[in-house]
Amino acid sequence: MNNFSKLGFIMATLGSSIGLGHIWRFPYMAGSNGGGAFVLLFLTITLVVGVSMLVAEMIIGNKGRANTQDSFNALDTTKAKKWKWGGIFLIGGPLVLTFYCVVLGWVIYYLVMLSFNLPSDVKTSQDIFVNLLNEGVMAQIICFFAIVFITGYFVARGVKAGIEVLNFILMPLLFIIFIGLLIYSMTLPSFSQGVHFMFDFDFSKITSKVLIDALGQVFFSLSIGAGTIITYAATTEEKQNLFSSAMWVVIPGILISLIAGVMIFTFVFEHNAEPASGPGLIFITLPLIFKEMGLTGNIICLLFMIGLAFAGISSTVSLLEPSVKWLEEKTKLNRFSATWFLSFLIFVVGVALIFSLNPNNKLEIMGKNLFDCADWLSANILLTLGGLTSCIFVGWVIGKEKLRSFTQHYFNNAAFELWLFSLRYLAPATILTILIYNLFIKG
Repeated sequence: MNNFSKLGFIMATLGSSIGLGHIWRFPYMAGSNGGGAFVLLFLTITLVVGVSMLVAEMIIGNKGRANTQDSFNALDTTKAKKWKWGGIFLIGGPLVLTFYCVVLGWVIYYLVMLSFNLPSDVKTSQDIFVNLLNEGVMAQIICFFAIVFITGYFVARGVKAGIEVLNFILMPLLFIIFIGLLIYSMTLPSFSQGVHFMFDFDFSKITSKVLIDALGQVFFSLSIGAGTIITYAATTEEKQNLFSSAMWVVIPGILISLIAGVMIFTFVFEHNAEPASGPGLIFITLPLIFKEMGLTGNIICLLFMIGLAFAGISSTVSLLEPSVKWLEEKTKLNRFSATWFLSFLIFVVGVALIFSLNPNNKLEIMGKNLFDCADWLSANILLTLGGLTSCIFVGWVIGKEKLRSFTQHYFNNAAFELWLFSLRYLAPATILTILIYNLFIKG
């Protein structure tokens, strides 16, 4: 069987976790929420709730030994056997890819076109990004196609020859690049200011918004709810220490987020920029900062965008794999055909999303362009409900005694009780808080 090795499973799961969420989203969320207060909440929630959710999804795959739908069905202890429908949320992966690959295409565009031609003022930097979205349709499509093709190529090669090999290459390179950039930032006068911004835990800055954003970041950064963890765990050893595997995923993920944050905010403070720049921190603010560094800035921009691209591609592969495995096992399609069939559909939908970014095209649903609709539906509905389904299924449906037998080789009694409490109560509360806020408060 085409299974992961122990290390290959950890590297692949780590690759699925470390993506744009850690390097693009985490810094701008920290910057918009006062730094240290947000970081403290993120770290606490990740270790208390995130680990329990990861272990839960790993259990479903590790014991189900099949695609997401059939893994749910194999562990379903109810007479009705309706929990197999929990696997339907794997559709969130391809939907996320329709816009995630577009954003990653922007990274490729900046890597190729701007690394050595950086903007010199705010207006120019803003105009470059706005013009790319509104007028640069062909450039976006070319970059988007490149990402979809690379993703499809490695998934079509299979678990061992494709996904595992890719992550064995990209993950070490990613850490080498970002540790190198961190070391450089340590030579700058503003390094201590960046560290203080990230790690001065001012409890007075913890507000309901900061809490909600920290909850959302934890969920966003763990690849929960799309069937990725379940699918990967189905192809690893049955006696794998899933708690250890989860920690090997969570800790490096935290480290890369913190490295990215300290590094970016050192650059921000060094050049008197605004840390609360929002989503434009990477595509508008940082290019200006790199420009002020001269040739050094060009090199740093190049390395940063390469690292961001590496992180993104490792995630796109993991988002496609669950649906490919499902098609392969539930239809007559082989892996090659299933991969390129889904890749073609993703490309077609993604092109429509690119056209919708230009407001003149009026490709909208209820006042939102198609790009924003795909983002909202996947993140706020499909992935959130997918994660909630996994928590309830493992925590309440499989049965406590069976769970104890599954986890006895890595949880002692006290650790098991703590994990189960987190899974049954804290994790669902976290997910429901995010869901209610996004649906009824944020809108």
